[in-house]
Amino acid sequence: MIQRFLTFISRRFVRHIGICLLLAAACSPIQAKDFFIGDYGAVGDTTRLSTVAIQRAIDACAEAGGGRVVVPAGQYKTGTLVLRSHVNLHLEAGATLFGSTSLADYRPMRPAYVSLRTQRETVQLLYADNADHVVIDGYGTIDGRGRAFAKLSWNDEGITRPHLLRFIQCRDVVVKDVTLRNSGCWMQHYLACDRVRIEGIRVFNRNNYNNDALDIDGCHDVVVHGMMADSDDDGITLKSTSPRLCENVRISDCVVSSHCNAVKLGTETNGGFRNINISGIVIKPSEDQKEKFFGQWIGSSAISLEIVDGGVLENVSIADVTVEGTEAPIFVRLANRARGYYEGQTIDNVGSIDGVRLSNIQIRNAGRMGCSITGLPGHPVRNVWLSDITIHHKGGVTLDEAADLERRPFDEKEKEYPEATMWGDLPAKGFYIRHANNVKWRNVVVATEAPDLRPDIVQVDVTD
Repeated sequence: MIQRFLTFISRRFVRHIGICLLLAAACSPIQAKDFFIGDYGAVGDTTRLSTVAIQRAIDACAEAGGGRVVVPAGQYKTGTLVLRSHVNLHLEAGATLFGSTSLADYRPMRPAYVSLRTQRETVQLLYADNADHVVIDGYGTIDGRGRAFAKLSWNDEGITRPHLLRFIQCRDVVVKDVTLRNSGCWMQHYLACDRVRIEGIRVFNRNNYNNDALDIDGCHDVVVHGMMADSDDDGITLKSTSPRLCENVRISDCVVSSHCNAVKLGTETNGGFRNINISGIVIKPSEDQKEKFFGQWIGSSAISLEIVDGGVLENVSIADVTVEGTEAPIFVRLANRARGYYEGQTIDNVGSIDGVRLSNIQIRNAGRMGCSITGLPGHPVRNVWLSDITIHHKGGVTLDEAADLERRPFDEKEKEYPEATMWGDLPAKGFYIRHANNVKWRNVVVATEAPDLRPDIVQVDVTD
């Protein structure tokens, strides 16, 4: 009897332990497999092309259901790489992927999604189209060596000058910790993507024309945090080069240098922008001031908010920004360039700006042009709140110059490319507000290095 009882207990115990082990295995995360590029023939030698080998590793990873494609320490040369769903391209510390300097090594891609920037085949170093759960991470570097690609025409970016990174209609994208350098044009273009997280990356892009640091284009549900960026062209840029709005975007705790616009919503605005929250940004001139392709040495603007191709700009909040330099720090512009996203398209509406809050912004050592908030006759910028803004700039406008600026006929420049410096010195040394409704300000202070006889704020065709 005792023996049968002990056997029964033993069997129950073993079965219980077995069930627990099965449950533990089911609940434990499965370690994704690593695919080392060297195992597929990649060589750490920039005189030899490793495109085919690295692509083999990416494809093998995707076919296995996902994992990490590991780039170990070393220097590798590659042309276009196509990333796939559930693939994590991981660059170890000391690893550098160098883009080939020959355009023939870049694979032309024609995505299904059409926008102003993708109507024909484009070339880029890293590419993903309609992919899910794509990650680029690690403490390595991706260097596009973009100086090798000469500017051949006005609109050749992505055609004869490669982007470094382009994601189109992807979901659950993460780019984290890596260093991105020297693209042929835009550094990063995320087009019509959902759920994008960019965190802790370092960007240096000052070796060619159209050298933006980051372009988020018609994307939904985006978080950008802790980016350090130094770019010749625009820094943190939201665009809408198709009817798809850029919306639900949070950008925080970044340091940005730009010869053009450090933080910009525009220029392309076919869809527009909604629910954008930006805070904790430090804007400063680049420490590398040897060369300039576009813009101003101290930057054109710190914050530019633009609707010029139809579209809407709604519910935008920008706070806690520290600015050093820029010629015309704050620029809010509603105009009617009316450029479509495909050839022959007619844009028959002006668009709208409604609901902008700018607060706790400290600006020092700016140019003397002034800031502007401008709409068009019959199309005012609506509902703008300015609070706790301090502007310090060069000043130096005499009484006669101030009078001339006040009398000068104002050119609306309805169809021109929107740029913060487009009017030169403005009639106000702080804010020039024209064609607007319900603009409120509190604790806006303007100080100048040299005496400046312009008023702090000038309003023309402004209603409550």
